[in-house]
Amino acid sequence: MTPREGTTVQIHANNLALNAGRGPVYGPLTFDTNGGLTVLRGDPGSGRTALLLTLAGRMRPDSGSLTVGGHHLPRQLRAVQKISSVAGFVGIDSLEESVTVGAALRERLAWLAPWWSIVRSPNDVAVARLCSPIFGNEPIPHADTVIWDLAESQQFLLRLVLATLSAPELLLVDDIEQLRNTASRSIIWARLADLAASGTHVVVCASSFDDQLWADLGIAPALIDINLQPADVNPRVENPAEVNPPAVGPALLTMAAAASSEHLTAQSEPIKESH
Repeated sequence: MTPREGTTVQIHANNLALNAGRGPVYGPLTFDTNGGLTVLRGDPGSGRTALLLTLAGRMRPDSGSLTVGGHHLPRQLRAVQKISSVAGFVGIDSLEESVTVGAALRERLAWLAPWWSIVRSPNDVAVARLCSPIFGNEPIPHADTVIWDLAESQQFLLRLVLATLSAPELLLVDDIEQLRNTASRSIIWARLADLAASGTHVVVCASSFDDQLWADLGIAPALIDINLQPADVNPRVENPAEVNPPAVGPALLTMAAAASSEHLTAQSEPIKESH
């Protein structure tokens, strides 16, 4: 599924900050994004994951101002949750490795469907149709393939598929370096760039800028470094032109760790997508 046409999600953050009992989590940060593919660079422990969840309307900032797609946070959390989706978050969209690809897709589809709907497990044809926008030319697994047997890149691509079934306008992807293999990261960067070119605003969190890999792929994401913290400095280090044309059921999602934070918006009530 693709996002609604004619929309470009913009993000405007001004002195955005979040603090916890033991000190600051992130910020204050000031930055803007304007669609396409954007990379937020932050060292481990910099609060980058919490920042992405804030942009997705899943956490509440303590101070500063933030608008996402014209919606003001934290006042319009639900509106932002409806237009956004997340992927790559440990403990949030982690896959249950003992289930099949078809079962994982069915569970996500059932979560998005009206409560009265009967959602059956997709066969190979349906799996191919659902996965092809994200997988592109990468091999699509069969419906009865156990997730444990998928390659690293295929598992991550499946997480992206599940995240985009709701046709989000904004996709936030955490910790691209969890893909240890350079070839796997190359595949994911290429597919994320293609998704961004199709109209979804994709924001990816990384520990470092993958300049050589991006050059090899011919992509040029907008770059924001959240390690440049002073409140009076915009942390953007580059803002190239747009890329060249260029949460779910128990088997897929574990919210215990995230839900322990007082800043995390309650996830127990599902957001039903409009049909």
